[in-house]
Parts: sequence; structure tokens; C-alpha cells
Amino acid sequence: MARDELERRIAQARGDEPADLKLSGGRVFDLVTGTFIEGDVAICGSRIAGIGDYEAKQVVDVTGLKLVPGFIDTHLHIESSLVTPFEFDRLVTPRGITTAICDPHEIANVIGLDGIRYFQEASRHLVLDLKVQLSSCVPSTDMETSGARIEAADLAEVKGHPSAIGLAEFMNYPGVIHRDPRAMAKLRLFENGHIDGHCPQLSGRDLNAYIAAGIRTEHEATTAEEALEKLRKGMRVLIREGSVSKDLDALQPVLTERTAPYMCLCTDDRNPLDIGEHGHLDYMIRRLIALGTPPLAAYRAASLSAAEAFGLKDRGLISPGLRADIVALDSLESCHAKLVLSGGQIVDQAAFERRGTVPPVGRDSVKAKAVSPADFRAPGNTAETHVIGILDGKIITEHLNEEVAPVDGDKRPDTARDLVRIAIVERHGVNGNIATGFVRGFGLKKGAIASTVCHDHHNIAVVGADYEDMALAAKRLSEIEGGFVVTDGGKILAELALPVAGLMSLEPFEAVHESLVALRAAAKSLGVTLEEPFLQLAFLALPVIPALKITDCGLVDVERFEII
Repeated sequence: MARDELERRIAQARGDEPADLKLSGGRVFDLVTGTFIEGDVAICGSRIAGIGDYEAKQVVDVTGLKLVPGFIDTHLHIESSLVTPFEFDRLVTPRGITTAICDPHEIANVIGLDGIRYFQEASRHLVLDLKVQLSSCVPSTDMETSGARIEAADLAEVKGHPSAIGLAEFMNYPGVIHRDPRAMAKLRLFENGHIDGHCPQLSGRDLNAYIAAGIRTEHEATTAEEALEKLRKGMRVLIREGSVSKDLDALQPVLTERTAPYMCLCTDDRNPLDIGEHGHLDYMIRRLIALGTPPLAAYRAASLSAAEAFGLKDRGLISPGLRADIVALDSLESCHAKLVLSGGQIVDQAAFERRGTVPPVGRDSVKAKAVSPADFRAPGNTAETHVIGILDGKIITEHLNEEVAPVDGDKRPDTARDLVRIAIVERHGVNGNIATGFVRGFGLKKGAIASTVCHDHHNIAVVGADYEDMALAAKRLSEIEGGFVVTDGGKILAELALPVAGLMSLEPFEAVHESLVALRAAAKSLGVTLEEPFLQLAFLALPVIPALKITDCGLVDVERFEII
């Protein structure tokens, strides 16, 4: 830091010269004592100078408002918002999210290090502060075909960027606890640094082994019991509320003023539909308080605890010397942002217009072979059939077994029993794999839905009751460079193009929201009962989340970690 910046801040803190900016008339919610502090908040450049009685060159009246530190999303994949980092910034920063800790492993699975570099470069231009963790598991396992593979030597190339905190979620927990050499190389590269975790339902000695690797944060707890075991063993638990993974209600009883220093909030995967209709971290705070969480605990988890968990020593409180990340609220309970400052900058349209930009990457990434209706048959000569059982609101699934009698060598969908076809079509141009199976839980009666958002390998995922419609949907995804498609009776009912690596739109988030509304309505016209069918479909292909999943290589028994 230049000496004059430091001296200027000290002078403004003492009142020896006017502050650059002050927020006047509000009350600061102190996250250490849980009390309110009266006085102006003086700001010098991007930092807070002090709280008290100050003169300033610019005055912003926040009379009657409560001032809290900017919110920190501790784990998310911006790609799952279906928009670029620039549109994500415009979507969530006005809601008070001033720091986002992302893992770009979605785009990295498609185009490798270029995807990580895209996010790193974007971080230099955004209004919010984007921290880019380095993706640890590309691909997530060896039971899928991705567009890229990233090893420890590759991570070393991008490790020194200013946006970096450490190693992103280590999803290959079997690789950690069984000491896989490639996993060990990545862990050693980040030894004594921050390593983010991902170990759903792991407990006992296996959890001990995973934590012993130096992994200290984790967002996959879905029950209070699981969260408590992880807390007791020294992990910081990140409460997640995404578009599919909704764990807030289950974990809310664990979040108290006693545990709040060790708990944080994250969204993981949340689309513009949910953000527009419900909110982001602001929604989580409202919901927690409505369920009985003390406001001090909720706001600590949203900022101070998050900053401390990830080693961000320059934020998390409204106090002298820290980043001027401040949210002015109408009340703690409603958590509606009336004014947001990010790094001392007022978040408004002018702030977004001042940003630089980065050209999109990952165009023309859908290279799937042409498919025919016959490709979606499920051959077999026995009736016993493995079925993926959806649990609405969760990304874990059930491993079901049903009797499906073959007819002419094909086990056909049975909509009367909610047994429909699911297929994964390799789309990176590597091997042309197609795997098929059965899924229960969509409620689908006809037609098909398809997506290139397919965690984490992002091949084409199709679910349907009609093979012709499934083939049409898969073909259309190739034509529009990836996205979402709904088909029925040989017609395309709705679609959303995601040409940036088959994951992100080039349109404003408002347009993406409108398309998602149309897609959801189209899916419901097929009988779909899930609130968020597209992201639910995407997670059926992630072979690190129990219990039964499917990749282009076949059905995966995640608990045995093998293709069946």
C-alpha cells in the first residue's frame, strides 16, 4: 500500500481531514457484542476510517437504517447462475453480497485452465470482490468423460493470482482417505493453505482421515447430526441453500450464537429464477431469523464468520481499517438492502457501467455425435432394474430396485409408475459414449427435457418418456451451443441457449429469468412436479454424491464408488 493512502486513512480516522464519504444517521450492528453503535461511518477510499462524528466531502443519508457488514457467499459456482460473472455481479451485489468465493470447476471441466483464467481475469473488473478458488477435481472422478483434466502441475500455473484463496472443494473424498497419488499431489501443493471440503455423509474415522488432510470447511451436511459431528471435529460448516440443495431448514437449529463463529452461509448452485423470486444470501438470512435464529448469529455467519473461516482478514466487520463493504437495511429481520457499498463504492448502475469486461470463452463446445431414438433404448434380459430415486430439494438420491420387464430387448419407460428414461450423451467429442438408465421422481408423463448443465462433466443429460423427443432435445442442444430444451410430440416447446461452454448465457439476467419461467412452464406441461427440474437433472450425473448416479460411462453406485 502506498504510504500516502495509509496516512490519508489515519488522518481521516482522527478527523484531521474530512472523510471521502460518510454514511450519516444509521446505526451500526456490531457483530462482536451484538449491540448497535450510533454515529457516522467515515470512509476513506475503499476502507472504513472510523465510526463517530465526522466531516466528509460526500454525505449519504441513511437515517433510520441498520448498517451491517457486506455478505460473503462462501461457496458457489457462478456458472450455475447460468449467466456470466458480470451479470452475476449485477444480479446479486445490490442484494448485499460484496464477496463471493467461487469454484469455477464447471467451466474447467469443459475447457480446462482457460476457464479458470477467465474467472480470474473477470475478478479484476467486478463491483463485488470475487475470490477464485482453484478447482481440485477436474474431472470429479474417473467414472465420467470431461472435456479437460487438471492435475497438480496445472494448478501450480494459476496458483499465484490475486483472487486466489486456496484449493476448491475436494470432492474426491475416497481419493483423500485412501491416499490416491494424484489427490495427494494436490493436497501437498496447498499444504498449510486453505483447502475447501466436500464429503457428504462421511463420518467416524473416514471423516477424521479427511479432516486430517488439512481440510477445514465443508458445505455438504444435510442433517443436524452430520453438521454437529463436523463442527465437533474442527470443521467450519457452511449452511447451503441452493436451487436444488436446500439444507437451511435442517441445519438452522444448529446455528446459535455459540456456534455462529464456526458456521457460514453459501448458495453453491442457485439460478436467476430463485434469486429473482426469493433472493440470495439475503433470503437465507430472512429465513433463518424467521425460523428463530438470533439475528446476531445469522449476520455473523453471513459475514464475520465467513471472513475468518477463509482467512479474509480485511473484512467481516464495520470497523476502522477494514474494507468498506456495508449494507444498509430497513430492518435486521427483513434484510432488504436499501444501499450497498462494495470496497467503498456505492453499488448502482453507474458502478456497473464503469466496469471493464472480458471476452467470453468456451464457444462451440458441444461436440456430441448425432443421436437417434434407438440410442435411448435400455437393453436387458432380466426384469430387476436399478433406479435413481430423486429426493426433492436434495442432491443425494436413493438407490432403488424395481421390476421392469424387457419388451423386444428394451426396458421401456413406465410413466404410470413414474419410471422414465435418463441418458447421458458424451458431448466433448472424446468417445461418443451414451449411457441409459431409469429415474423416479420427475413425474414426467410425456416428452423430454435435456441439458448441458450436467455436473461436473457437463455432458448432455436427457430425461424423457419418448425416445423421439429425447433425440430431438439432444440434437437441439448441439445446435444452440448447449443449454436447456423441452420437447414434446416432435416439437421444441421451450429452450435457453447457454453458449459459454454450454453453461452460461450471453444475455442479461432478466432475459435468462424470462426463459427459465417459460422452461419451467413447459416442463410442468409434461407432468413434471419438481420445482427445479433442470438443476435436479444436472445433479443426477454427479458421481460423488450418494447413492445412485449416472454418467456417460454408466450407472454409478457412489457408496461403493464403482460403475454397476
